Parts: sequence; C-alpha cells; structure tokens
Amino acid sequence: MDVAGVSVDLASVSTAQKVILVEGRSDQAALETLAGRRGQVLGSGGIQVVAMGGATSIGHFLDVLGPRGINAKLAGLCDVGQEGHVRGALARGGLGPGTSRASMEALGFYVCVDDLEDELIRAVGTVAVEQIIQAQGDLRSFRIFQRQPAQQRQSAGEQLHRFMGTRSGRKSQYARLLAQALDLAQIPRPLDRVLAHA
Repeated sequence: MDVAGVSVDLASVSTAQKVILVEGRSDQAALETLAGRRGQVLGSGGIQVVAMGGATSIGHFLDVLGPRGINAKLAGLCDVGQEGHVRGALARGGLGPGTSRASMEALGFYVCVDDLEDELIRAVGTVAVEQIIQAQGDLRSFRIFQRQPAQQRQSAGEQLHRFMGTRSGRKSQYARLLAQALDLAQIPRPLDRVLAHA
C-alpha cells in the first residue's frame, strides 16, 4: 500500500509486535542495526521500522496504521525540530493528547536532540567517528570538506554531521556504521527507549 508516497507492506506491519515510525532511511538503518545487535526480532512478529519520508507525513501514517486504521502498536522517533508537528499529529490521530514531551514518551514517541546523527556522533565520539570515516575511505573527502570556509567555524561534531549529508546514501551508510560501533551500554536515550517501549 502507498502511504504519502511511501510503499508500506501492510501484511508485514499488521503482524509486527511493534511498528516504529521514523522520519527517514538513516533513522531506519540505525534502529534496525541496534535492534539486531540487542537480539530483538525484526519484521513479522517483531519490530517493524517504517521510514515515512519525513515527519510531516506522520498524519497519513497514523490514519492508516493507528487506532482509526489497522490499530498497530505504534512508537516513533523524531528530530527536535519536528516535535511540535508530531505532537499535533498524535492528538489528531487519536493516540492521545501528546501535549508535552512526557506525554509523547508515554505514547512511545521519542525526540532526538538535534537529530539522530547528532545523537550517534555524540555517543560514539568524534575521534571514533573519524576512524570509521577513514575505514570507509572517506577521510580525504572529509578533510577537504573541513577546509571549506563555511565549515571552518563549526565544531568537529557539526562538521561530521554535515559531511554525512553531502552525498546521497551517506547518511544511511554512516547511521548503520555508527550504530554498529556504538557501545550498547551507551545507546542514546531516545533510541534506547523507542526500541524498549512495550
């Protein structure tokens, strides 16, 4: 089925123990990697992570998957900049008031500060992230990127974050790699909580 331009396998979603709605493919890659590392079942009978193609599509997904649709057990992850939009959509979608971050979390929806990539970079550490970039053969490109005038005043974490978005597919690639490198005892709170939400 097509939901807001995104193909969703309703048969798989309807048999999932929990459906986690995320903004994009990098969020999906990170959560699936972390869930696998924690021994959580993915797919039918387990956790289904659905990339919505942006937080502004959440209302469409709640209509199809929420209480007024197939009534899947939903959870979600969003960037801090989209928190207000997600709160409103949860209320309109019949999941609950969602009037505060605490009420969103009670519904299983968690907020990344500033976004998933920032959470992962902070948790893994900038030195380790640069080592991962080097292992992927991207260190020379990153050094060239750092020398750009717009990047010279940025912190190392901000440079790494921006670098990951400079080429199609790079955000998902590094989201997966950082999630793989992350110490499981140091999983950023929103990612840990959304995977653990019952």
